[in-house]
Amino acid sequence: MSSLYTSVASRLIFPLHERLKGHSSVAIRQGMEQTQWWPRERLQALQLDRLKALLQHVGAHVPYYRQLFRKIDFDPGSLGRLEDLQRLPLLGKPEIRANLEAMKHEQARDLSRFNTGGSSGEPLIFFIGKERVSHDVAAKWRATRWWDVDIGDSELVVWGSPIELGAQDRVRRWRDKLLRTELLPAFEMNEAKLDSFVATIRNRRPQMLFGYPSALSHIARHAQSRGVAMDDLGIRTAFVTSERLYDDQRAFIARVFGCHVANGYGGRDAGFIAHECPSGGMHITAEDIIVELLDPGGQPVPMGAAGEIVITHLATRDFPFIRYRTGDVAVMDAAACACGRGLPMLKEIQGRTTDFVVAADGTVMHGLALVYILRDLAGVQAFKIVQETLHHTHVQLVTSTDFHGDSAGQIIAGFRRRLGADVRVTLEQVAAIAPERSGKFRYVISRVTESAVPVQHA
Repeated sequence: MSSLYTSVASRLIFPLHERLKGHSSVAIRQGMEQTQWWPRERLQALQLDRLKALLQHVGAHVPYYRQLFRKIDFDPGSLGRLEDLQRLPLLGKPEIRANLEAMKHEQARDLSRFNTGGSSGEPLIFFIGKERVSHDVAAKWRATRWWDVDIGDSELVVWGSPIELGAQDRVRRWRDKLLRTELLPAFEMNEAKLDSFVATIRNRRPQMLFGYPSALSHIARHAQSRGVAMDDLGIRTAFVTSERLYDDQRAFIARVFGCHVANGYGGRDAGFIAHECPSGGMHITAEDIIVELLDPGGQPVPMGAAGEIVITHLATRDFPFIRYRTGDVAVMDAAACACGRGLPMLKEIQGRTTDFVVAADGTVMHGLALVYILRDLAGVQAFKIVQETLHHTHVQLVTSTDFHGDSAGQIIAGFRRRLGADVRVTLEQVAAIAPERSGKFRYVISRVTESAVPVQHA
């Protein structure tokens, strides 16, 4: 049951906040509360209507798609079924990088610039407008409500993105205080930091934890090693995202924190693709996102077979993501969920894993701490980071002519700031990054075992 404060926050404070920012997330979420119960056929009809409207709009107002539609003689008004979307070519990171300005809506205003390393380690710059933000907020909000967690319930976020970490100005801090959310930086996890995280969680007694599964597992292991109980705090749910959730992680987080674990899948580029419900279904946000699973030749895979996730986000008129290749692999679930929602489901997500790395002094940090050093550098097209030992990290780089000696120096200096001044950082320029045996690209791999980590004392 929600508290009085939660009701005020979710019904008054947050809606006012969203209105002042020009977002329509409240109305969108309310609509999603209804459409989630529609049968799949009705949801598909909604997708088709929204898809046709999106394609007609971008064909008229987005230079990249206006030129593309002319080139392939494509008429958006001719769409009669969702499968007709396959007449359009796939969109990958290279196409976005090569046409960044042409991808923007001609009348777009107040676009926010984002970047991401992506699952393949290929840096990508892109833009998001208020329409997309509103839909993403609504999708996450609906999913947390599935687990009896609402805006205004106490929340601790264990995160490592500089977008969030760098946005903690006075206004943001007051907003977070009003909405009872607190950010814990996941980059550096030495003994002292972990002790403070455990103490903060015990003192705050949040209804919800949100973060990387690897980070929450790491905090749980530390609490267990310290003999600190965490299962008596009233935590309802730990929401995990941004990495693959392994079964042992789910069980361990649930046991230590005494709560449910809810998986989420998506990204800054692709949006909130799917969320897990209490019945175990990994539901696609079908009102906003069309998911295709394709084989290496770009053809749809049969139901039950693994394929690359390709998404079309229907709320991206300002900077369209249409048939966008995520680089992740999944299997579609043909079954109906016991919860009764008509939203289609992913059965298995086989992609995404980001390792922790360990500094020479034993500080454990999220692998994204190194990714962020690389991904904004001019001339870096793709990368793979392998921490061979505590004292040696190897970096493979695919570069363009914009990459210079100064860039190499910046990488080495940045890595040493994170890992230790005496750590050897070797750079290798390669023609292409080879995938793992599974076919998945991993952009951070740490081969440092726990036994190799120096013992620290608080």
